[in-house]
Amino acid sequence: MIKLSKLKTGLLAGICGMVVAAGAQAADKVYRLKMAETWQTDFPIFGDAPRNMAAMAEKMSNGRLIITIDSANKHKSPFGVFDMVRAGQYDLGHSASYYWKGKVPNTLYFTTMPFGMTAPEQYSWFYHGGGMELMDKVYGKFGLMSFPGGNTGNQMGGWFQKEINSLDDLKGLKMRIPGFAGEVVAKLGVSPTNIAPGELYTALERRTIDALEWVGPSLDLRMGFHKIAPYYYTGWHEPATELQFLVNQRTWKKLPADLQEILRVAMKTAAYDMYIQSYHESAENLAVIEKDYPNVQIKTFPEDVMAAMRKANDELLAEKAKGDELAAEILKSQADYLQKVRGWTDISDKAYLNSIAQ
Repeated sequence: MIKLSKLKTGLLAGICGMVVAAGAQAADKVYRLKMAETWQTDFPIFGDAPRNMAAMAEKMSNGRLIITIDSANKHKSPFGVFDMVRAGQYDLGHSASYYWKGKVPNTLYFTTMPFGMTAPEQYSWFYHGGGMELMDKVYGKFGLMSFPGGNTGNQMGGWFQKEINSLDDLKGLKMRIPGFAGEVVAKLGVSPTNIAPGELYTALERRTIDALEWVGPSLDLRMGFHKIAPYYYTGWHEPATELQFLVNQRTWKKLPADLQEILRVAMKTAAYDMYIQSYHESAENLAVIEKDYPNVQIKTFPEDVMAAMRKANDELLAEKAKGDELAAEILKSQADYLQKVRGWTDISDKAYLNSIAQ
């Protein structure tokens, strides 16, 4: 009995030792993930977000989570990020959800919507109004997870080579404008197209297109659009453009719980950092435009154009909701939340700005 007891004790001690060793090895294991981004190498602000995220994840994990990033220059497929992450060619992606509307129509609602929510309103919807759960419904079918990946804030309405004075000026206009807004202006006679960021200036310079919307002063100034298109219109179409982090579900499930949480926090923090960086850069660059480029005329679309765009937008929303239960659910969630949250925006930020302007 004594010998048997000693044997059991020895076996138990050995098992405990193996468990501790295995736990130590798991804690020390380094996970190396690859990310594909839509943007070119050294692309400012947009490209900063995934790099900030990767740096935070590595630091918070004490080097256990290392993320390398391939820009569009390397993988050669700026609009192929969805497919590459889905296939497992990359573990992660950084892009914009509305780029996939031709592949998965319901993805476009998670970037921004014309006449929709501002950035604070939209973040509230994502994290407290059911937006994340709805995004899971769309992306989960493809073995993907999507997280907010950085917001530009309200985007400008675009650079035009000719002034827009009426609806007639939109007919036949060739314009780079993606997402739902492209469908809206198409109803008014515009010929919309989507062009990769690195090709925008050349397309406008060579008159392949007559106009384009990109972001706002934060990024537009360095792109040089002001040199070839002097009319700069205020926004209506993208009041809160949210980029995205895509994650392959198989990759996510392989990560220990603590690294999943570190990755989640790093993505959320990097998204917020991009928002405030973009806001700052737009303020700085707008001042430069106003001082150094007096040829740039900042305009607002005429009332009849705005009314027509809103009407077209409402008609398209009604069409999207017909025959697609998930689209209807997403659009209703956004509309209901906007009605609720805009009440607070109106008596807080809007009321404040109106009051001090008097």
